[in-house]
Formats: sequence, structure tokens, C-alpha cells
Amino acid sequence: MDLRARAVPSVNRLRVLLMLFHAVAQIMAEQEVENLSGLSANPEKDIFVVRENGTTCLMAEFAAKFIVPYDVWATNYVDLITEQADIALTRGAEVKGRCGHNESELQVFWVDRAYALKMLFVKESHNTSKGPEATWRLSKVQFVYDSSEKTHFKDAVSPGKHTANSHHLSALVTPVGRSYECQAQQTISLDSSDPQKTVTMILSAVHIQPFDIISDFVFSEEHKCPVDEREQLEETLPLILGLILGLVIVVTLVIYHIHHKMTANQVQIPRDRSQYKHMG
Repeated sequence: MDLRARAVPSVNRLRVLLMLFHAVAQIMAEQEVENLSGLSANPEKDIFVVRENGTTCLMAEFAAKFIVPYDVWATNYVDLITEQADIALTRGAEVKGRCGHNESELQVFWVDRAYALKMLFVKESHNTSKGPEATWRLSKVQFVYDSSEKTHFKDAVSPGKHTANSHHLSALVTPVGRSYECQAQQTISLDSSDPQKTVTMILSAVHIQPFDIISDFVFSEEHKCPVDEREQLEETLPLILGLILGLVIVVTLVIYHIHHKMTANQVQIPRDRSQYKHMG
């Protein structure tokens, strides 16, 4: 009985140690992140990498700006007027992240954590007319800002921290196994905890892949956004039309030249019989 009594606490301690080890391993995996913004030629663009077990599991490159309305006192100190703060995501921001099979997350903090951005990505499958299809998307954006921060907010009324969230978001939809790329600006509206205020998030120069990265630090094949595809088509369409027009002109000239040469070499038979005597 004594041996059994001693064995039970030992087993319990072993289980606790294993649970602690597992928790520490998860925390270590979450903290394995890098900010590689210095590698970008675009001074407004940030590059974030999340790695787990020595392998890249999430990569994100983008420029982000937030347009935040806030109240200030009018000159009569009676009425309130609305001002606007333009807050850009700056280089050197602190980053956290986690990766999962169907859900990944990126968190970014800057200006001494006065501002925080959280982006949640999900992977899902659904049936289409072509059969089952797996995609990933940006499902939630949360932006936390402190209106007492003096760089962007000037004399805000009742300064303090506010949280702005997206609702029913389905953005950056991309086939599984590919990265999302979009140079054009994209706007996302966020409802703020500051009453009757809507924060606008503007993303540009985006290249993101939160799942299924095959090579370390290398994006998979790009899935371009419709705006970029349309702009690319608008740029190449005049060139294509010019080439087609040039080809039509060349073909027309060749046909004319061949026809002219054939008719010039053809013997003309007189229609008037009186001209037959001059022949031969």
C-alpha cells in the first residue's frame, strides 16, 4: 500500500511536469517571430514572419494606415467637433503570432504599445459548382488605440484606450496553398468602442500567407486580387490591340502585294474582235 501511495503522487507530478513542458513549448513557439521590415525597399511597408519548430508558418508584408476620428472642444469650449488622426504602422513594430491548422493570428504593437493590430486568418472548405474548394481568408481585424497618445491625437476629449473591431469580415480570400498579393489599396471599416465612431483601415502593397508555406521565408504562388488583375489588363489591353492592328495592316499589305503581282503578270485578252489581227 505504501508503494502505491507513493506512486500516485509521483505520477501526478509527472503529469504536471509534462503539462508545464507542453505549455512552455507552445509559448516558445508563439514567440518565435521576426520583423524583417529592413529588407523592404518601401519605407512604409512592414514584413513579419512567424516560425514554429524552426519552420516559417506565417508571412505577411503590407503597409497599413488607420484613419481615426476623435472629438475635441470647439473654440467656445461648449461644442464638440470631430478631428481625424492618421496613424501609420511604423517600422520596427513588436510582433507576436501563432499558427494553427485552420486558424492563424498575427499581432503587431507600436509606439510603446499605444497601438495594437490583431489579424485573424481562418481556413475553410465549402462546396461549389466545380466541387469541394478550400480557401483561407482574413476573418477578423481588431485595432486598439490610445487617444491620450500625443503624437497623433491633439487635445482629445476624454482620452483613453479604445478598441475597434470588424464585423462579419471575409477579406483577402485565397485558395489554400497560395499566397495573397494586392498592390492596390483596400479599406476595411472597424466599429470603435468610442461611441458613433468608425475607424478606417487602409491596406496596401499586401503579400500574405498564413497557412501551408512550403519553403522557409518563401511565399507560395501568388493569387492576385481582382483590382490588380483589372489594372494589369487595362495596361496590357492597348498593347494587345496595337499588336492586332499592326498584324492586320501587315496581312492586308501582303495580300494586296500578292494580288497586284498576280494581276500584273496576267495576259489581257481583247474583248473587241477587231483587235485579234494585231495579236500573234
